[in-house]
Amino acid sequence: MEKISDMELEKRISENLKREIELCGKPKSVIADELGISRPTLSQYLSGRVFPSLPTFAKLCKIIDCSADEILGL
Repeated sequence: MEKISDMELEKRISENLKREIELCGKPKSVIADELGISRPTLSQYLSGRVFPSLPTFAKLCKIIDCSADEILGL
């Protein structure tokens, strides 16, 4: 199993999240509204500066119809 740094893992997660949000076809403003967060907060999730709480992450996966495994790279 390859060893990667936390920084590399966080970058992969944010890249996977960006990809899955683009693939879902929903506008980011709609996703933010459905999550009950601001658009800037969603932008922070996508940049990897901040990560959502576990309950918010689970809800996000449902909203964009994506498994957590896809985003986490498992």
